[in-house]
Amino acid sequence: MSDMFCFQCEQTAGGKGCTRVGVCGKKPEIAALQDEITAELITLARALDGKPSCVSCESLFMDALFMTVTNVNFDAPPQTAMRDRIRAATAKAGGAPAFKPEELFHGNTDIVSLRSTLLFGLRGMAAYAHHARVLGKTDPEVSGWFRKGMKALGDDHSVAEWLGLILEFGKVNLTCMGLLDAGNTETYGHPVPTPVSTTCEKGPFIIVTGHDLHDLKMLLEQTAGKGVNVYTHGEMLPAHAYPELKKYPQLKGNFGTAWQNQQKEFDNLPGVVLFTTNCIMPPKPTYVGNLYTTAEVGWPGVTHIATDAAGRKDFSALIAHAVKLGGWTQQKAGEPLLTGFMRNAVLSVADKVVAAVKSGAVKHIFLVGGCDGAKLGRDYYTEFVEQAPKDTLILTLACGKYRFNHLQAKLGDIGGIPRLLDMGQCNDAYSAIQVAVTLAKVFNCGVNDLPLTLVLSWYEQKAVCILLTLLALGITNIRIGPSLPAFLSPTVLNVLVEKFGLTPISTATADLKAILGSAA
Repeated sequence: MSDMFCFQCEQTAGGKGCTRVGVCGKKPEIAALQDEITAELITLARALDGKPSCVSCESLFMDALFMTVTNVNFDAPPQTAMRDRIRAATAKAGGAPAFKPEELFHGNTDIVSLRSTLLFGLRGMAAYAHHARVLGKTDPEVSGWFRKGMKALGDDHSVAEWLGLILEFGKVNLTCMGLLDAGNTETYGHPVPTPVSTTCEKGPFIIVTGHDLHDLKMLLEQTAGKGVNVYTHGEMLPAHAYPELKKYPQLKGNFGTAWQNQQKEFDNLPGVVLFTTNCIMPPKPTYVGNLYTTAEVGWPGVTHIATDAAGRKDFSALIAHAVKLGGWTQQKAGEPLLTGFMRNAVLSVADKVVAAVKSGAVKHIFLVGGCDGAKLGRDYYTEFVEQAPKDTLILTLACGKYRFNHLQAKLGDIGGIPRLLDMGQCNDAYSAIQVAVTLAKVFNCGVNDLPLTLVLSWYEQKAVCILLTLLALGITNIRIGPSLPAFLSPTVLNVLVEKFGLTPISTATADLKAILGSAA
């Protein structure tokens, strides 16, 4: 009997499943707790079936699912507390037949595959819904679908019914990403193309990693005039493009690269790090004492910054800690990175893009983006961008861009349009979709008829929910890697290949040739 079973991330052991300890660092007792949380949510959904909407329960679904996303929470006490809160909510709702944790991954292989696909998508959407909610953006359809989706996980369905649920979910997730997009742009303004410094300035500093712009804004408000600089890390890089965030002079620049490099980049760091969402790696002793977590993030022994009744967070201890550490003693220069090409910025030059496509100056557009990770095979994305012909544009988003965003200057431009356009975080896939839809309208064709190809990298559940949204929109011939999800059974994979043309990556040279023809 295995101590645990988890196959929700791309790096799962042997491409099949982690059975002793998670590649992410998750221990068997944490895996068991997360399975219990998931099973309790299914039971809660059963108890709420047919009853009026329950705001507190909807928040519980979001927060608990977010907590079980890869690289979010490794700490037993908060997860035990979450499980017990769900049990109490179920009892309050009148109770229901219990769904057992062992039912999640046992049974017919194809049904387990389909159930897991929907579950992992729901976990990803929960993270986006959480970010939208703190900005005051909710939607009854999105909130209600957590209950619907979790109940569906415990019910019997035919393969066709499972596929229908998964595609329905994909459309709901588009609504969820739209909520977050509206929350971000209405709160912080529409992003503008912005060069971001990677120079480390002398003095005390705080690094903010993860995805949550609301946490960053509160930290910037509280560090004003304190002599403490703030740097982004990982998926927080695009924050520099928002007008209401970039106006803070202490937001100095971006430090480091993607999440999987933090053990090297944070080693002996003379500053503090705030983890806001999924991204935490098992910390080394040389810096674990300088870490802080917030929201649903947790690591044993790391100080957690909670939210008060008014929705605020007190970062004073973190700021004082940064001052005490003193920071860098000398400046460390770095080359700037360009970000901020979300939908408004790209669509503002849409006429130039359209003209370039019609004139032949732009032959093809690639969206090369998604998650980064430590597993071998991700050099493919660097090679793909390097080998892409000079008459192609490359849109990118999420932390996968760290494989090649240092090549921006080398790649150059086409008629003043940078060939590499950073569209932001993973949730900014919404922006990319809006750009594609707008271009299709201009060319009076479908999105699949555009000279556009999606080449995606995935790691965790937010990438899963985005993929399901793309499939629900009918977007075909997506290339995905560096490996296919272990939770896709051969039968389910065949359905996706036949229906949507979902294709695993091969080599950059071969894929470019297949996409563009022999001229590539």
